[in-house]
Amino acid sequence: MMRLPRAMDQWLLPYWRRPRHDVNALKAVFLAVCDHYEPHHQTDAAGALKRVRRWRKDYPRSIQGLTDDAGREPRHTFFYPIEQVDGEVLKELGGICEGTGSEVEVHLHHADDNATHLEAVLEEGKARFVEHGFLHRDAEGQVRYGFIHGNWAIGNCHPKGAKCGVQEELAILKRTGCYADFTMPSAPDVTQLPRVNALYHAPLSASGRAVAMGPDVGAHAFAEAERSGLLMVQGPLGWAWQRRKWGLVPKVENGDLTGVHPPSTTRLHDWLRLAPRVSQRPDWAFVKLHTHGAIPRTSTMFLDGVMRHFHQRLRTLLGEMGIALYYVTAREMAAAIKAAACGQTDPARSIQTLMDKR
Repeated sequence: MMRLPRAMDQWLLPYWRRPRHDVNALKAVFLAVCDHYEPHHQTDAAGALKRVRRWRKDYPRSIQGLTDDAGREPRHTFFYPIEQVDGEVLKELGGICEGTGSEVEVHLHHADDNATHLEAVLEEGKARFVEHGFLHRDAEGQVRYGFIHGNWAIGNCHPKGAKCGVQEELAILKRTGCYADFTMPSAPDVTQLPRVNALYHAPLSASGRAVAMGPDVGAHAFAEAERSGLLMVQGPLGWAWQRRKWGLVPKVENGDLTGVHPPSTTRLHDWLRLAPRVSQRPDWAFVKLHTHGAIPRTSTMFLDGVMRHFHQRLRTLLGEMGIALYYVTAREMAAAIKAAACGQTDPARSIQTLMDKR
């Protein structure tokens, strides 16, 4: 079968079928940056440590004095590869988190894997993270974590079954304490699921393209949906009508922050338009962006003023639109989604009161 560019055969029809949101009706925006943080990418251990130390030195300064409507500075979530655990690197990451309110979650690249091995790797990775003060425990004492599949093939969803291999991945994630998956969107990769701009609970039995199935958050009681499924938190994906190639063809917006494609107020309008919402709170938008922040060119975008300037413009622009801004980690975004589905009306309070009750 012929494939359309940018995996459009996977997401174009679902994109057109999704409900259109009224940006003018928004009252609150929850913004999370989920970083596929891979400091060892194309470098050795010394190079990886150097990259993380630059973040520890420059990131706190890059967000200093920037606040949202709750008085909090921008939050960053480092999804760190558990197959690349490096004690020195994790120590530096801990220093970043301690000073900025950022958090570390689970990232994993695996292929041709099996269920037994995957579960063992997740448990070992969790243990190592806990040793360094990462991850959180719920009211029952279970270690909880957010997840991003490093090869995008969550639930073995690659069309050819590549880059994962574990049909039971969602059930294993849930059993080992995963509170939500943050992998999608993956377009232009062929792993892109045929469901976009959604917050939903995927059935634990789902695998392959069926990972796109399951009820939207808010369609059923949250506790009931959570028992039988895994929360899937998707970022924006769609046409960027204000950004056109050759002045004619709209570009694709997938929520990726890079040195080549930094954040902008133009992109912000697309994020607000595409961001998923919960039926009980259609005036709250959940904007999940992703990045590969350890890559030098992208690091420069975050640490040398570009991202800071965007944050300054962001607060001003949303204020002019009458929209409150809330910076959240991935964990806090999942809590706010639950709060919306459970009828919370105060966005700031929802983060604090529910994020440890999942």
